[in-house]
Amino acid sequence: MDKFPRTMISDISVSRMIIGTNWFLGFSHTSVAKDSFIKSYQDTKKVADILETFLDHGIDTVMGPPDPLLIDAVKEAQDRTGDELILILTPTFNIIPGGPKENDAEAVLDMCKRYQCKICMPHMIVTDTLLDKMNGEIRNIEKYTAMIRERDMIPALSTHMPETIIIADKTKADIETYIQIYNAIGFLMQVEPEWVMQIIKNAHKPVITIKPLAAGRLSPLTGLPFVWSTIRNNDMVAIGTTTADEAKEVIDISFDILNRQIPDITLQRTRSKRGLEETI
Repeated sequence: MDKFPRTMISDISVSRMIIGTNWFLGFSHTSVAKDSFIKSYQDTKKVADILETFLDHGIDTVMGPPDPLLIDAVKEAQDRTGDELILILTPTFNIIPGGPKENDAEAVLDMCKRYQCKICMPHMIVTDTLLDKMNGEIRNIEKYTAMIRERDMIPALSTHMPETIIIADKTKADIETYIQIYNAIGFLMQVEPEWVMQIIKNAHKPVITIKPLAAGRLSPLTGLPFVWSTIRNNDMVAIGTTTADEAKEVIDISFDILNRQIPDITLQRTRSKRGLEETI
């Protein structure tokens, strides 16, 4: 397996591994200090290096907010390689009157279109605010999906609430994929992993799972096998990395898992493990 497996979101072919961006943009889910480190460390070149590593393995789909650092790095990686990155954006915008005009939905979605976004997923701060569990609806969703379609983008939803998928399907919302948090320890999940697994299994459209390593609380070897082995062949895993080496590591491990091979991992050498070295 040289190139990563692919699936379809509507009529767009995407890699089943999605390049996450929290570790590009400073959203560590760990501490303010860790966020600050990420922001001070990353620049356009370093992020483009990571994107290029993913592209080398056929992973050409990246998801994140319409942040200038991400957009500039995407352009640099594309210029270096001649390959196109499929951009999934997760914008936020005003959903009640009175906010800044530049944050109105029309202005934000126009910006996404200028950035050549292919799939537009309003962020959970939009989606989960619109979710009305009492009445079983996502308020005004048809208004926003129509605006996304008018700009030749594919409508989708980012959510942290498992009910969103069920209600979107039940109401036949114009949604082509959804985000769902999914990891082995239930980090940031609102119900147990077993419940989310069933929701993903029964979803009408492909699901993008996020936070497979629980924002660094799980190692790739413990986090990735759980997710890859409990989703469908048309579902995806979004994973963020800080360096090109980290990207190569999660790619290699994922290849081995999908090929049902024991991952060939370079072991960390420390003094405490010196007595074990002669056995391997």
